[in-house]
Amino acid sequence: MQRGYIPGQNGNGRKKQRDYSYTPATQKRRRLLFVCAILLAGVMIFSTWQLISYAVDYFAAKQASSQLREMYYQSAEEPTAVPEVTATPEPTATLAPQTTAAPTPEPATTLEKMKYPGNPYSLTQESFRKLRRQNGDIIGWMSIEGLLDEAVVQKDNTYYLRRDYRGFHNVNGALFLDESITLNTRPYTLYVYGHNMKTGAMFGSLRNYENLKFYQNNAFITFNTMYEDGRYVIFSVTELSTNARDRNYFSFGRLNSDNIAWRREGISDLKSHSIYFTEIDVQPEDQILLLITCVDDEEERRVVAARRVREGEKEETLQRKINTARKW
Repeated sequence: MQRGYIPGQNGNGRKKQRDYSYTPATQKRRRLLFVCAILLAGVMIFSTWQLISYAVDYFAAKQASSQLREMYYQSAEEPTAVPEVTATPEPTATLAPQTTAAPTPEPATTLEKMKYPGNPYSLTQESFRKLRRQNGDIIGWMSIEGLLDEAVVQKDNTYYLRRDYRGFHNVNGALFLDESITLNTRPYTLYVYGHNMKTGAMFGSLRNYENLKFYQNNAFITFNTMYEDGRYVIFSVTELSTNARDRNYFSFGRLNSDNIAWRREGISDLKSHSIYFTEIDVQPEDQILLLITCVDDEEERRVVAARRVREGEKEETLQRKINTARKW
């Protein structure tokens, strides 16, 4: 052995360094890191593209709604021509004496179809004529002061999930009336759906009703259809399930029925599931408006339920009842 030689060192006494750059394990590790970097970059690009797409759709929806809103309120200010209605002549009284007493009517078990008061021929209101020339699916307008001011459309229950009121693709969708609701006569129940957008668009703002003070300050909804105007007072705020095995299951079909007993049962369930106790009275013959949106669980629905303000009923009186509402 050479004098002064130490194994593993070169002739100058310095330790030799092994080259690991071309070993199979190192090459495999480098390829894996390269693939991970590409995947990460792809995810970042896709996420950025999605954010940009959501932002574009959000501002497009706002612009479209603003244009339609201007048209709607401008038309609402124009005078409406009221058609003359010829009075129906009263039948001539018969001269024959009535010899038998009139039978006592049995309690009604179903609700009768009702024409629109003040609009028995179901004529389209002036405020909706221009809107329906833009899109014949526009059937209503919903507003909650400081919270919501949007058109409501009706087609089937999927078309407007990803389209705005013009029919253009938009992730925000549109507010739409359930396809089962017929407007030929005044419906006793109105189901209106909208997406629960994180931006607060559509029915994303309904989450605010989980706050008692907010509910008390925003308890009235204006929902005008093309045949009549309507004011509604909120009597229930809740989350319900469409899963029949869930304890919060709610059968919406009961409120879509003209059976008085079923409607009474459905109304009672809505009030018992509500996060608030209120003294707002609701009867089966009242017209009911349900605002429905999804929550985190795909089987759960956030529901804000309201009934039409009755003829001669003062909103101040209803507001005093709302002010006494409390959480269960």
